[in-house]
Formats: sequence, structure tokens, C-alpha cells
Amino acid sequence: MGLMDGKKGLVFGIANERSYAYFIAKQLVGQGAKIGFTYLPIGKMEHRVRKAAQSLGIEDPWLVPCDANDDASLDTVFEKWKQDESTLDFIVHSIAFADKDYLKPDMFHQTPRQTYLSAIDTSAYTLLAMSQRAMPLMNDGGAIVNLSYYGGEKVTPGYNVMGIAKACLEHTTRYLAYELGKPERNIRVNCISAGPFKTLAGAGVGGMDQMIQYQEHTASMKRANTGDEVGDTAVYLLSDLSTGVTGETIHVDCGFSIVGVPEGHGA
Repeated sequence: MGLMDGKKGLVFGIANERSYAYFIAKQLVGQGAKIGFTYLPIGKMEHRVRKAAQSLGIEDPWLVPCDANDDASLDTVFEKWKQDESTLDFIVHSIAFADKDYLKPDMFHQTPRQTYLSAIDTSAYTLLAMSQRAMPLMNDGGAIVNLSYYGGEKVTPGYNVMGIAKACLEHTTRYLAYELGKPERNIRVNCISAGPFKTLAGAGVGGMDQMIQYQEHTASMKRANTGDEVGDTAVYLLSDLSTGVTGETIHVDCGFSIVGVPEGHGA
């Protein structure tokens, strides 16, 4: 018997078996959830996502294209889900993008307007857009989880405009949680702030290897978090174990975010 038995939902943002969304899907499937997958309709993304789903034991996954920046594309995803499944229990939002040319140390002040706006649109507004379409399908309440990073709270050189977008994402989470949590809606919205991870998208951030090494050195547990640990936290937030939790940003970073000055670097 699993924590997610009888629950079904959509996972947005799997790129391959190294993405946080993949580990979340893995743990959800392991707890009995039924999952639908989307893929960005470019290049080999359909093949990659299908392969990732099949590695989870889902031979014929519910899989549709989705450009989250396109309202019509989002409409198509949710309409198809409504036709096929009628109701929705959860959403996993693991989508982010910023022009990698500006994800380098000492480049934030050079960020053009469109690069700035594009990062916020893809990384934050898409959460709101998905929530709008999910609400009518969450007849008995539901849960939404998204992925952030500590660079949305504190300056992380090289993370730059992505940090701005993650700050926007985290506050979008809180505003959505406030309005969607009303009794007639009963939808919870939470955020997981995970440690740096060398995903397909994360590899575009300048200094990613150094960010991971710094976490391992600085975190109170002296290691980096795993994808499975992030997946386990998502299961908790999407399951009935967390029915009283909403609007939170939960750090899964082995204690990195609680440290002000690393040992040996104090005054």
C-alpha cells in the first residue's frame, strides 16, 4: 500500500533520468501514483521523456507535447487530461529557463530586458498558468509542488537572473497558496528548494561544479542532497501526510541554507 495510491497527476519538466522531476516521478510511482508526462516539442525531448518514463516501468506513458510559454499548448494538455482522466490530484512543476550567456559571474548587470522577462515567464509565470487550468479538475482538492533553489533567496554569483526568477516563483507559490487554499478549493501549493544538481538545465549555470562542491563543504551534513531525497519530500507534500502544509518553501539541501558563515571563515 502506497502513500499515493489512487492519486493521479501531471509531471512537467522531465528532461532525462538526471532531472529532479524524474526523481520525483520515480518516488511517486513507487508510492502508487498514476502519472502523465509532458515534453518540450523540440529535438529529441519526446524520446528522452518516453525513455525516462519507461525506465520507471511505464511502458506506454501518457505523454503529450507542451510548450509552457504557450497558453494554447497548456490548454491542449489539460483538455486532453480531462478527456482521458477527468480529474487531477496533483501537479509537479519543474520548469526553468534563462539564457545561459547571462548565467555567468559578473554578468547579471548586463542582462537585457527580454532575457530578464523570459526567465520569469518560463520559470515562474508558468506555475500560475498551470494552476489556473488545474483548478477546475481538482474537484476534491489537490496539491501542487514546484522546484526552486537557494539562489532565489541569497546572491549566488553566476545564478543571476535565474535567482530573480526563483524568487518570483517562491512568492508566486505563497500567493497561490493563499487563494487556492480556501475551503471551496482546498488546493495546497508548496515549493522545494533543493541543492544544486547537475541536470540538463543546471549544466548551463556557470560554476555549477563549484556550487556543488561548496554545498558539500558548507552544509551541516557535509554532503550534497540526492535526487531521491527531493523525490521523497515531493511525495510528502503531494500526499495526505501534509494536508496542513501550504505556502511553504522547504529546503532539501542537507542543511546548506541554515549556515551563515562556514566553519573556519568566521571573524
